[in-house]
Amino acid sequence: MKSIYEFIDGDAPLLVSVPHDGPNLSDGGEHKWSSAAIDHPDRDWHVSKLYEFATDLGASLIVANYSRYVVDLNRPPTDETLYPGQIATGLVPKLTFDGEPLYADLSEPDGSEVKARVDSYWLPYHKRIASELVAIRGKHGYALLWDAHSIMSEVPSLFDGELPVLNIGTFDGASCSAEIAAAVEEAAKASDFDLVVNGRFKGGYITRHYGQPDENVHSIQLEIAQRAYMDEKSRAYDESRAGKLRTALRAMLRAYVDAAAKHYG
Repeated sequence: MKSIYEFIDGDAPLLVSVPHDGPNLSDGGEHKWSSAAIDHPDRDWHVSKLYEFATDLGASLIVANYSRYVVDLNRPPTDETLYPGQIATGLVPKLTFDGEPLYADLSEPDGSEVKARVDSYWLPYHKRIASELVAIRGKHGYALLWDAHSIMSEVPSLFDGELPVLNIGTFDGASCSAEIAAAVEEAAKASDFDLVVNGRFKGGYITRHYGQPDENVHSIQLEIAQRAYMDEKSRAYDESRAGKLRTALRAMLRAYVDAAAKHYG
């Protein structure tokens, strides 16, 4: 079995999480994955590559190795919906965003298998996030979490029209102090990309669960429209586009770290 995640340790008060760029499906043959699952249409393609620069800023980096189809690391273990009234693929998805079955035999994992996947894949990732945030806060007095995501620019089942490139989520201000979040937003506004704050994507479980400003832990989710750094049809990484986007991301992460230092200074 491949390791559940890759981890790079840094010395800054910042942890970058990449939960949805994992290419691997689960080991074992309890179910036969469909061709749609193997194709991975809903993967956050190349996000780990996009954020490789974060270690230059001293950030720690945790990157999941397994697909969101095995278990979605950005959903609560109890599987309640995060966006009431909207389509949810769930903790252990059965369908792609476009409604394609993930299992060739149309079977569905039962309760025992769901629990096994949570225990084997979900818990190790979250235990590491939790322990790192405790360690960072212990060292610096506060901790910053950045949950890194991307998605196709158009997903009709999830939202209307074309998504802005930069979608900043702070759970409507609950996961990050207003002062720190405002600095990140200003850095994003200085870029050439369109943006929205707490729009369709307000932050998933990771952002909502770990962001506790009253306990000196702040979290922000950034959902990026994939047209900004790749060809959405071929899924090929576009270094020219990505370089421009990385400049914006670097400025946003730097603003995050600097605003927190000022906040606690």
